[in-house]
Amino acid sequence: MVEPKTCVLGIFLFWNSLTCTNTTKLMRQKIFICFLVLILPTIHLSAQNRSAYLLVPARVFDGQSFHESWVVVVEGDRISAAGPLNQVKVPAYAKRLDFPGATLLPGLIEGHSHLLLHPYDETSWNDQVLAESEAERVTRATVHARKTLEAGFTTVRDLGSEGAAYADVGLKKAIEKGIIPGPRMLVAGPAIVATGSYGPKGFAAHIDVPQGADEADGHDDLIKTVRTQIGKGADVVKVYADYRWGLFGEARPTFLLEELKLIVETAASSGRVVVAHAGTAEGMRRATLAGVATIEHGDAGTPEVFKMMAEKGVALCPTLAAGDAISQYRGWRKGQEPEPERIVQKRKTFQQALDAGVVIAAGGDVGVFTHGDNVRELEMMVNYGMKPLEVLKSVTSVNAKVFGLAELGNIRPGLLADIVVVEGNPSQNISDLRKVKLVMKGGVREL
Repeated sequence: MVEPKTCVLGIFLFWNSLTCTNTTKLMRQKIFICFLVLILPTIHLSAQNRSAYLLVPARVFDGQSFHESWVVVVEGDRISAAGPLNQVKVPAYAKRLDFPGATLLPGLIEGHSHLLLHPYDETSWNDQVLAESEAERVTRATVHARKTLEAGFTTVRDLGSEGAAYADVGLKKAIEKGIIPGPRMLVAGPAIVATGSYGPKGFAAHIDVPQGADEADGHDDLIKTVRTQIGKGADVVKVYADYRWGLFGEARPTFLLEELKLIVETAASSGRVVVAHAGTAEGMRRATLAGVATIEHGDAGTPEVFKMMAEKGVALCPTLAAGDAISQYRGWRKGQEPEPERIVQKRKTFQQALDAGVVIAAGGDVGVFTHGDNVRELEMMVNYGMKPLEVLKSVTSVNAKVFGLAELGNIRPGLLADIVVVEGNPSQNISDLRKVKLVMKGGVREL
């Protein structure tokens, strides 16, 4: 594609060259007309394909703070300007989109999803892993990806394919190629679990069933498994630092501290981080000392463990909505009955994490509950004691920083134009994030 200014210069030079030859005047005119017939459509298409938008909401949340009467200019796949209208440069060909009363934010970032799962009250986890074909699971995942994007979540960290091997890697590539709509994805492939600790469970001892994750133990096995996952496309490595395999079915640590350190060290050699499923205080302690980037869940954390996490810069992805959903699947009638002990405990430990200054990465473990309902986690974060502004930071700029996404999570010139516009003001009512008016990913309107 030729730029208009370049074309004008080319036309001038071409005409000048014709006049310097011995061709007749009539011949020069014919040659020049043919040249214009070929070049003018190119000039038109060049201008036509330079997409640009002037987005005019009531306010802009830039990932850090709110600004009234700001506009945002998008050119191609990037944000080119943000600020008061009289202070920004707007291309003449930019399409203006007005959103009176609305709020513009960076595209939301889901910190813990499983696009290859669907709610457990529809089909149990065991049956999803053992009875649903991979073709069905991938088909479902394409629907989940679209719903996630339409909900304003332009990026997800997908933490475990749960028995579907590297189908998440394939899903990510299909989205990147434009085959299906969906968010940007950071994928983990299958998680790493200690032998005997994971599931599916409930079968006779002589029956071997496919596992929902990669079993690995000890020095050589763990190194090989981590490297294999990286080679097959994992962006992050997920490990289960504890799981329900105690003598009475209670959660207990799985890997030794030395094993967790080895997993972290091996992943780090390729520039990748490790995230740890950990709900027990001891599992969280070992994972933190090992150097993981985030701890998922953290249900039974203690003030001492949270203090250690804050000191070492390990973030907590609390997954409040998952526990809430599972409690309801087990019969709790929310709003009609007192909160079960699990929920009471979760409120307590989440507040302890906030008090300790732990970085909170927003992530709901969506897949346990319905895809597209991701805002449920953010609403619960507010309900459990986090200020709306801090929740908005968590799901945008904080997640971007924790996950190493330098070009996302903020509204700033030069960054990728992942943008969502919602009705109302989510700093006053976090549920306004559900009222999505526009979703843009890389400068392309998805909704």
